[in-house]
Amino acid sequence: MLKKLYTTDQTRLYFILKGGIVGIISGVLVSIFRLTIEKMTEYVQHFYLFAQEEPLWLIFWAMLSIVVAIFIGYLIKAQPHISGSGIPQVEGLLQEEIHYRWFPVLLNKFVGGILAVGSGLFLGREGPSIQLGASVGQGLSSTYDSPKYEQKILISSGASAGLAAAFNAPIAAVLFIVEEVHHTFSPLIWLTSLVSSIIANFISLYIFGLQPVLYLGHMESLPLKYYGLLLILGIFLGVFGRMYQKNLLNLPKWFNKLPIPSPFYGLVPLLLVIPIGFYFPQLLGGGNQIILNLEENNHSLYLLLFLFLLRYLFSMISYGSNLPGGIFLPILSLGAILGALFGVFSIEYLGLESFYLKNFIIIAMAGYFTAIGKAPLTAIILVTEMVGSINHLMPLGFVALIAYIVVDSLGGHPIYESLLDRLVSFKKIADPNEKIVIEFPVTAESILDGMPVRDFVWPEETLLVSIRRNEQDILPHGDTILRMDDTLLILTDTDHATDVRRQLRKKTLIK
Repeated sequence: MLKKLYTTDQTRLYFILKGGIVGIISGVLVSIFRLTIEKMTEYVQHFYLFAQEEPLWLIFWAMLSIVVAIFIGYLIKAQPHISGSGIPQVEGLLQEEIHYRWFPVLLNKFVGGILAVGSGLFLGREGPSIQLGASVGQGLSSTYDSPKYEQKILISSGASAGLAAAFNAPIAAVLFIVEEVHHTFSPLIWLTSLVSSIIANFISLYIFGLQPVLYLGHMESLPLKYYGLLLILGIFLGVFGRMYQKNLLNLPKWFNKLPIPSPFYGLVPLLLVIPIGFYFPQLLGGGNQIILNLEENNHSLYLLLFLFLLRYLFSMISYGSNLPGGIFLPILSLGAILGALFGVFSIEYLGLESFYLKNFIIIAMAGYFTAIGKAPLTAIILVTEMVGSINHLMPLGFVALIAYIVVDSLGGHPIYESLLDRLVSFKKIADPNEKIVIEFPVTAESILDGMPVRDFVWPEETLLVSIRRNEQDILPHGDTILRMDDTLLILTDTDHATDVRRQLRKKTLIK
C-alpha cells in the first residue's frame, strides 16, 4: 500500500514539474503576444486620430491593410489550423480528430494573431493564446517523446496556461479545460493545468500589474427584490445567445459567396475596419475598453443599441474571415452592452437605482457567455476573476442558469463543440484506415452508470478496450459494471471517430 501511494505521489510530482515548465514558457509567450497586441492597437488608434486631420493617409493605410491581409492569407494557406480562435483545433487535437505539427502552428499563429487582432478588428486574444499554450504543451511532450495520455495532459495544461495569461483568470482557465474541453474530471489534468495556470498568471501579473483586466471598482450587492429583473435578463440573454450561435455557424455560407480564395477572406474585414477606425477609433479591438467605459459614460438606449449592432455585425465579419482571432472577449463585450441596455432601460422605466448599472453589465457578461459557450461554471468564475469581485456569485449563477436553460431549450449546443464538428466535417484529416482510441466519460446523466458492458448496444466499428477508473485501467468483459466517472477507451478508426462520439452522446443520455 505504501509503495502504491509513493508511486502515485511520484507521478503527480512528475506532472507538477512538467506543468510548471509548460506554465513558464506559455506565460512568457502569451504575455509577449498580449503586450504586442495592446501596443499595436494603441498605435492603430493613434493613427486613425491622426488620419482625421490628414485623411489622405487612409489611402496608404488601405494599401498596407491589403498587404497585411495577403500576408496573413499565406500564413493560413501554409498552416490552415491557425485560422479562427484555435480552440476547436485544440479540442480536435485532444480528441485525435485533428493532427498538426506544433511549431509551424505556434509560429504562424503568433505572427498572424498579432497582425489580425492588433489591427483593431473585433477579435479576442484569448483563443489564439489558448492554442499557443497548447502548442507549447504539445512541443514539450514531443521533445520528451511522451506517451499519448501524457501528451494530452500537457496540451491541456498549456491551453489552460494560455487562457490564464490572456485574462489573468487561472481558476476559470482550469474550469474551461475541465468543463468545455474535456467535459469530465481527471485529477491529473486538473492538477497539471492548475500548476501551469498559476505560474502563467504570475508571469502575466508581473508584466501587466495586479489590477484585474475588467476592474469596475466597488459595486453594491444587488438586492433580492431585483431578481425578477434577473429572470427576464437571463431569458433575454439566452435568446440572443442562440441567435449568435446560429449566425456564427452560418458564416461560411456567406463568405463562400465571395470571389476570392478562403485564406484571403481577411481582405474584407481589414478594409471594412478602416471607416470604423476613422469615425470611431475608440471602438476598435476585442472590447475590453468598451466594457470599462460602459458605466463611466451616460449612454442612451439608442447609442447602446447602435454600439451592439455595430459590434455584433463586425465581430461576425471579423471572425468569419478565418483570421487568427478569438470570440471570447467579443462575446463578453456584447454581453456587457446587452447588460447596459437592460440596465439603462430598467433605470429609466422600472425604477432601478442607477448605481446598480455595473451589476447588470457584469451579470450579463456571464449570462451571454453561458448562452453561447454552454459552460456556466467557466463563465461565472471567469467574470468574477476578471472584475476582481466575489460579491456577485449568486446573481451571476442565477442568470447563467436561466440563460443555459433557455438556450438548451432552443436546441443550442456548446459553440466550440459545434465549430469542431463543422471543422472536421469539411476535411479528411487522417488516413481513414488508421485506428485510434477515443475517450468517452460516463457521467451522472448517462444510462451507462450501473449497466453491464454486455447490455449496451455499442456503435458499429467500435471495440471497448479498457476502462479507466480511479487512475487504474480495467480490462472489461461482458459482466463488468460501468460506473459514473469511468472513462471508456474505445478503439475505432479515424473515419468513424466523429460519428462514434456523436452516437455515444445520443445513445447514453437519459431521456
